[in-house]
Amino acid sequence: MIRAASVALLLLASCAGPAVETASVAPVASPPAWRTDAGPVAPLDRDWWQAFGDPALTALVEKALANNPDIAIAAGRIREARANLDLARAQMLPAIDAGIGGARSRSVSAFGQPLEQNALQPQLQASYEIDLFGRLADQRSAARDAYLASEAARDAVRLSVAAATASGYVTLRGLDARLEVARSTLAARTESLRIARSRVSRGYSPKLELQQAEAEYEATAQIVPQIELGIARTEDVLSTLTGETPQAIARGLSLDALTEPAIPAGLPSELLRRRPDVAQAEYQLAATDKALAAARKRFLPQVRLTAALGAAFSTLLQDPITIWSAGGSVLAPIFSGGRLTAQAEAAGAQRDQAAFAYRRAALTAFREVEDALAAAARLDEQAASAQRQRDALAEGLRLATNRYREGYSPYLEQLDAQRGLLGAQLSLLQVRTDALTARIQLYQAMGGGWSMCMPDARPCESTP
Repeated sequence: MIRAASVALLLLASCAGPAVETASVAPVASPPAWRTDAGPVAPLDRDWWQAFGDPALTALVEKALANNPDIAIAAGRIREARANLDLARAQMLPAIDAGIGGARSRSVSAFGQPLEQNALQPQLQASYEIDLFGRLADQRSAARDAYLASEAARDAVRLSVAAATASGYVTLRGLDARLEVARSTLAARTESLRIARSRVSRGYSPKLELQQAEAEYEATAQIVPQIELGIARTEDVLSTLTGETPQAIARGLSLDALTEPAIPAGLPSELLRRRPDVAQAEYQLAATDKALAAARKRFLPQVRLTAALGAAFSTLLQDPITIWSAGGSVLAPIFSGGRLTAQAEAAGAQRDQAAFAYRRAALTAFREVEDALAAAARLDEQAASAQRQRDALAEGLRLATNRYREGYSPYLEQLDAQRGLLGAQLSLLQVRTDALTARIQLYQAMGGGWSMCMPDARPCESTP
């Protein structure tokens, strides 16, 4: 009889619910090498923001990692996922409850006599579900993978906050440099305007030169408040990233003094296990696989064991009476109006979403690295060309100024040279800012030192 029951249970286990159709998602194959030759490379540093050599930048990033509200929210989600994991584990353990009941009553005996009694009944109850088909184990595995996904999500948020803070600081120092150029140019325009007024008042130059000098002065003056507005907004963003109300941001090195970090080394095959967002997607996919298995096993019987032990005390009894019970039950779903089928289909759909989300995360990771590598290489070339253009225009302005002072050329020639030099200087500073920002984006795209892996129990040590 026992053998027949075992065979019946095995047959039930072999048909755990309806077959749920899931999408076939093609795997993402790592390319053998990056499309862009990075040239000399360096190991991927854990605290990569220190490579810029600016203590103020390092302090700002570390402050953001400590106080950013998005990181705190992610930490709260880890706590929630951990609690859900503990709950799933607890469902595999027996439940023991204690109770006690008491009463005072007055009744009539069979002989018509009044009976009064004081009664007390303490009791212990225990229940346990035998995980015969592994449904509870699947739920525990799904909760564990969801917990690991929440940790990876926290690391992804930390990486994003660090990159956004470093980029914001570099942008701020770039704006500071642009403001310095604009103000020095405005001072030069002021001097040119003074000279033009003097020459016109003495009759040495036509009034047209004065109008041209005034127009150029006002055009330059408009640049200053624009840059100051950009500085204020950037400081506000950085304040929010560090968990503070809008305030001034402490500066360190100038834009030109910042060290340009070397390109971080890394093979494409290493990327999918380094980036926390890809690890998060992989854990979520594993969790949905287990959740789907658990949903299908809800169609199978549930075996429960129960036991109770207690005693009855009463003033009508000479001695207390021990009471106990033990038993078991098998609960098998027969008709639920399609509820279990709908739950299994929903779990299958969630599994498909997670599978496509993992593929999207992997493809996005490769694209972002390729984009950042190309940006770093091309912006370096553009910065070198912009520097040569700036030097040539500076020499051209020197020659035009000398010619104008000697009376060999009109003021318009010097004005054009000044205008061209200002544009080249501002463009050069923007390209330098973009080149540094591209390296920050590259560190972020390559995982930025957050090395995730997939062991049996928990992720590798990852965050600082």
